[in-house]
Amino acid sequence: MATIEREGGDRTMDDHGRGPDPRPEGGAGALPEPPAESVPRPLPYEGVWRFTASAVDASVPQARHAVRDLLYRQGVPLSDDLAQGLLLIVSELVTNAVRHAALLSPVLAVEVAVGAEWVRVAVEDAHPYRPTALEADHGRTGGRGLLLVREIAREAGGVCDVEHTAGGGKVIWAALPLKPVRTP
Repeated sequence: MATIEREGGDRTMDDHGRGPDPRPEGGAGALPEPPAESVPRPLPYEGVWRFTASAVDASVPQARHAVRDLLYRQGVPLSDDLAQGLLLIVSELVTNAVRHAALLSPVLAVEVAVGAEWVRVAVEDAHPYRPTALEADHGRTGGRGLLLVREIAREAGGVCDVEHTAGGGKVIWAALPLKPVRTP
């Protein structure tokens, strides 16, 4: 069972989720922090949560359910399509970490960051290999998880990337724009 912990108040998305750049803090191309007096108050659902899990198959559905429950509990305004895409991304990223990084990284971390305009999920492991999105090879099964993540993010108007961590591992993340559900 995964325990989700809320990160400290000083770790948020660049531009506090209100601008065009959802990159993780300190990521390539990050924008400078706006002056404190110009930052609007966070919405009730905004925040950063992180949990760790063993790099085993059972962690895939556990991570997906933990993220789903977190988004629901926080009242994040996601359409059903966006929520399903986001949960598929979580499943793919955790599956990739379990299948390809478990030998060097028996524990993985999942982070969910929600700002006023973006929701970002990231999976971090200690394996140094930086994967690339492979083109479809109809002759083999598997190997297209990152391609799927990239396409889901692109179709939703979001972005995804792979970055090295200071510890020599990597974090793979995807950020999707929040499109608040309008009630009739």
